[in-house]
Amino acid sequence: MTIRKVISEIDKRIPLQQAEGFDNVGLLCGVPDRNVSGILVCHDALENVVDEAIKKNCNLIVCFHPIIFSGLKSLTGKNYVERAVLKAIENKIAIYAIHTAFDNDFFGVNHGICSQLGLKNMKILQPKENNLKQLTVFVPKDYSEKVKEALFSAGAGSIGFYDECSFTINGNGTFRPIEGSNPFSGQQNIRENADEDMISVIFEEFKQGQIVGAMKAAHPYEEVAHQIYSLDNKNHHVGLGMYGELEEEMDEKDFLGFVKEKFGLEVIKHSAFNNKKIKRVGVLGGSGASGIRAAVSRKCDAYLTGDLKYHDYFLAESKMLICDIGHYESEQFVTQQLFEILSQKFSTFAISKSIEKTNPVNYFI
Repeated sequence: MTIRKVISEIDKRIPLQQAEGFDNVGLLCGVPDRNVSGILVCHDALENVVDEAIKKNCNLIVCFHPIIFSGLKSLTGKNYVERAVLKAIENKIAIYAIHTAFDNDFFGVNHGICSQLGLKNMKILQPKENNLKQLTVFVPKDYSEKVKEALFSAGAGSIGFYDECSFTINGNGTFRPIEGSNPFSGQQNIRENADEDMISVIFEEFKQGQIVGAMKAAHPYEEVAHQIYSLDNKNHHVGLGMYGELEEEMDEKDFLGFVKEKFGLEVIKHSAFNNKKIKRVGVLGGSGASGIRAAVSRKCDAYLTGDLKYHDYFLAESKMLICDIGHYESEQFVTQQLFEILSQKFSTFAISKSIEKTNPVNYFI
């Protein structure tokens, strides 16, 4: 199986189009048409991880963080990024990064955090905006099911945990073929009345090209009458962060102890205690100061993330316990999650989980 094929299969489960615009996801280096000898899954594709891939005969590294984030003007090995990339290229190893595509995935990074905490009724903290569109197409009644099947196969009609969603209204359409036309039915210069269905489906914006292509391929008309609208609806199944409820509420100190145990932490930085019980918990893996206000608005009692600055803690406003558990620590389950996803998808070649330490932060207790 080629690297290109493996990437295509991964993309079906974790679409790169879910990633944030600032991110640098996808194939960062490597030849896509080379056959895969093995896959190494890791958090950061550092030089020691590339060494591990060489030892394990893995020529594809699937990593969470992109080792190349901003532009490279040279490759001379002068820093840790260039050394890792150079070694990968020299040893014909491809590097594929997922990052915020997995952050935004419903079953991604933040779902892993919530699962570790045992949270129930999990929902997206910051749903994606400007992400949904609606397609309306007019189809001869006898071709209605064929066009619907084509739309569904291309990814239209998926709403949360439901797919093949559509709405159909029957009516009478008119058209008049003029000179130059090659009509499916009717004659030139004579108005035609047709028994037609108006089919409406919702889809994620990045699927538009494939959906429109599938619709036109299945539709019998020479000119397909259709409309596409951008929706103001938020996509509540894609976005950054999650929140949910603990099985039983806890005191603040007990909650911090619970988090330390579940995440194997040595220390937690937190805002002032509010003498409130902790029941609803918000999370955002990595650098999550941007989600504090969203967590407050969702009436979370506690919020877990990493990389907070001094002034971020004031945003609690005595309404919520803010907990900085560390960037890596909040994302520590990602490698296992990706390993499980890839192991389910690919059973014909070796998939390894990196054992190398890549967390650059250390603690002196």
